[in-house]
Amino acid sequence: MPDTTDNQTGTAARSERFREAIADFINARRVAKLKGREDDAAAAAKYEYETWLASAAHRVSQIQAVTHVLKASHPDARGSSLYIPPTDLPLRDEIGSHSLGNEFTEDVVGNAAALDVFKFLKVEVDGRSLLDWVKQDDTDLKQALHTDEDIAHRRMQAFGNLVRSGTPSSHALAKQVYWLVDGRPDDNHNFHLLQPLFSSALAHRVHADIQAARFGEENKAGRQAKRSKKPHDGIYQDYRQLAVRKMGGTKPQNISQLTSERGGTNYLLASLPPTWSLMRATTLLGRESSTGRFFYFEGVRGLVRSLGRLLRSDPKKTLETRQKREELEKALGAQLPLFAATIRDQLSPGWTRDPACELPLCEQLWLDPDRLTLDARLLGEGGEDDRAFEQAYHWGDWPDQVAGIFANWLNDRLRHAGITSVGDIEYRHWARQAIVEAAWPVPMQRRAAEDRS
Repeated sequence: MPDTTDNQTGTAARSERFREAIADFINARRVAKLKGREDDAAAAAKYEYETWLASAAHRVSQIQAVTHVLKASHPDARGSSLYIPPTDLPLRDEIGSHSLGNEFTEDVVGNAAALDVFKFLKVEVDGRSLLDWVKQDDTDLKQALHTDEDIAHRRMQAFGNLVRSGTPSSHALAKQVYWLVDGRPDDNHNFHLLQPLFSSALAHRVHADIQAARFGEENKAGRQAKRSKKPHDGIYQDYRQLAVRKMGGTKPQNISQLTSERGGTNYLLASLPPTWSLMRATTLLGRESSTGRFFYFEGVRGLVRSLGRLLRSDPKKTLETRQKREELEKALGAQLPLFAATIRDQLSPGWTRDPACELPLCEQLWLDPDRLTLDARLLGEGGEDDRAFEQAYHWGDWPDQVAGIFANWLNDRLRHAGITSVGDIEYRHWARQAIVEAAWPVPMQRRAAEDRS
């Protein structure tokens, strides 16, 4: 006969671990609830092992595990909340509940007085929650719930019913949208009634990320480094223009368990058009080069500083170092067309006609190409300038000259950062990284200008 002693011993030990975990939870509840009333024998009796489990198995029907909460739309809505694991949702490019995958937190709705049952089912044994073991109909957990198999089976069924589905129903206080699916909008039969539901699982993840950014120690260090203008190796996150919607008033537990854990706080991200940093002609007039403005263009200053730190550290000549340097160089060169496009979009064509414009002709051609679309002032003052402007543009060597100005500027910034070894070789290299686009193809191949003065 096979020796089953070891299996029986292992099963008994595992069942005992379940029993100990359950007993510890019940005891913690007793201590918390009877604080200051330790002598109340009647109240203490409710927290006997068997008594509390029987009560929990009865009260679990008053709550339901969900991922999408109806009462978040309106606290008096009486329709259905839903339990839909993110993995069951279709994959989309947009961010949504489906983005959570298997990493999501279940929520619970129902009678707030029974929420302790959900906390009980979240107790972990062997790395998994009691609810997970219930779903697997674990025999060792059954033994821990009761020695009588029938009673243990009924309790397992009761706890497993926390995740349940029925016939969905809406309510007059639920948010609803009539969506035109086909045909003419004057025919009511062509509409489908949608009921958007609040994704508590997604909101909980967003809340956790925002809380970490606002109050987490790692982000706090980045914030302090930013304020003191010191280098920081970590990633700094900042959510701006947040709004907070308080759900459930003074009783957020009436909305859901996770809402209660968040104190009723539901963060709303700013749904606003971008605030553009408008470029004015006066910011470029009177300047001998646009590179001063380019340095403060979005992301450029950080890229220059990162490149400076890399070169100043005298890194080993490895493939990793080369790839990191090339990434920074290409990112800098790629900012040039974005900078030019921003100026073209925000300044009126012909702004370089202003007598106060002191930019080199190549930069004028680069930043104000739409000046060519204006009528030349053939008979008045400035007509000759317009014709010279057009001829210089079509001659086509100005992109090389702009690349040379960029290379000189970058060398100067690096010298300012303490890197004195940059010279002709670096100049030619930076010039090759520059992306200077013309409005239409120019007849000459771009190359580094020879004159670097």
